[in-house]
Amino acid sequence: MPAIAVHGGAGDIPPAELTPEREAAYRTGLEQALRAGQAILDAGGPSLDAVVAAVQVLEENPLFNAGRGAVIAANGICELDASLMDGRDLRAGAVTGLRHVKSPIGLARLVMDRSPHVMLAGQGAEEFALEQGLEPVANRYFVTERRQRELAAALNATDSTGYREALMGTVGAVALDAGGNLAAATSTGGMTGKRWGRVGDSPVIGAGTYAANDCCAVSATGHGEFFIRATVAHEIASLMRYAGQGVREAAETVVYGQLRRLGGEGGVIVVGRDGTIAMPFNSRGMLRGSIDAQGHLTTGIL
Repeated sequence: MPAIAVHGGAGDIPPAELTPEREAAYRTGLEQALRAGQAILDAGGPSLDAVVAAVQVLEENPLFNAGRGAVIAANGICELDASLMDGRDLRAGAVTGLRHVKSPIGLARLVMDRSPHVMLAGQGAEEFALEQGLEPVANRYFVTERRQRELAAALNATDSTGYREALMGTVGAVALDAGGNLAAATSTGGMTGKRWGRVGDSPVIGAGTYAANDCCAVSATGHGEFFIRATVAHEIASLMRYAGQGVREAAETVVYGQLRRLGGEGGVIVVGRDGTIAMPFNSRGMLRGSIDAQGHLTTGIL
């Protein structure tokens, strides 16, 4: 019965960027995240632990836009966001504007478990991390040479459409455990060259992340402003709850319909309470992978 899916970003993927070596590295990273989460599920652990473990693997992999390897804001600083949600009781934790926390999803878990709040931002979130015993890292820990090149290209673009990231977005995981409990987690560095202080959909419950045992768990990736406006994650859940749609129909209705009509680009990973997985995207590609209830592992890029 357990099932898990992960994503590692969605957007435009120029063929020149997708060398055989890069493709193999992406697939390996996705599989490592899936295996980390699946090991917890196979041992009878909760879906919440599984999605955190999967996302932390991706945060530690510099290929992905989260944690080490996150994209850089216009002022040269990395600012990171994350959120997670427990489908059992709708508890949630979120953080935004982090500059010195190695694992944003780890801090989001602590916000959920050890504070009365759902979201902490900026300096307050960083102080909470210190109170919880997390060792701060220098902001340069997140920076890679590749992201510096991308920032330079973005800042040198002549207009807002003059530069497109090789892969925009985020990382995330959704899971169903043996007890029938759902969970979702999302972590990101945001968008290359963003205005510092910008908040996307990833830390916003109901936009980039949502989980409830009566319907599904959702994690989103793409152009966050549109995902916020469409409340994508909650909209998918609502179509299942109130319109009786299945996982795939609800996810595709939002991603191919509502999101596209707004001009939004990206995709979602969704797992339903029966273990059904959907991973639709309306962009050129989305890094994604899953291990379904039958134990079949798949990864995809385009």
